Amino acid sequence: MEGREISRCNDPIAANVVIGTNIFSDIGASYVDFFGGRSTSYEKKMQEMYKRVTETLKQRAQAIRADAIIGLSVDIDEISGKGSQMFILLSWGHQYILKRLLVFQWRSRMIYWMAN
Repeated sequence: MEGREISRCNDPIAANVVIGTNIFSDIGASYVDFFGGRSTSYEKKMQEMYKRVTETLKQRAQAIRADAIIGLSVDIDEISGKGSQMFILLSWGHQYILKRLLVFQWRSRMIYWMAN
């Protein structure tokens, strides 16, 4: 965060999302795998998972009034077996509370001041 300093680093936070594929996605993906191309059904599922996991992280950080999540890592994996397939998206990062930046104008100049 440009112009701001770290006031405090909190414990790391994590969020996980697991989502199953359905039979129609699997059939479509098998054709894409055989003939080549992009699997839009899987791409949509991945986008949905990423959106859900980032929203969860934001909510958890806001609950303790953190200003930023720095060093965000995201990992995706597949869970399969017994004829079913699921995706798991894991994410984690460090929560930071930043010093407040006060901005005021004095004699036509902008003055920046760090506050706790």
